[in-house]
Amino acid sequence: MKNKKIVLRSCVVTKEKLPKNELLRVVRTPEGNVVIDTTGKVNGRGAYIKKDLEVLEKAKKTKLLSRHLEVEINDNVYEQIKEEINK
Repeated sequence: MKNKKIVLRSCVVTKEKLPKNELLRVVRTPEGNVVIDTTGKVNGRGAYIKKDLEVLEKAKKTKLLSRHLEVEINDNVYEQIKEEINK
């Protein structure tokens, strides 16, 4: 039986290569909205962030996620990401 390949992606904050299921994808849609992509299929510019509250706080402080997505991210998006991590 063939083994399934584990897909690795890099966290934009820690630069760690992790399996896709340990990361959360945040997307800037073509309309300019920032959404959390739980399916992995939303169109737009995506960035992966590790499912860790410390990493989220670092991303918020340093604005790394904003720079990577090339758009200003407001606090309610960070709150949505925090809720998704706590699930």
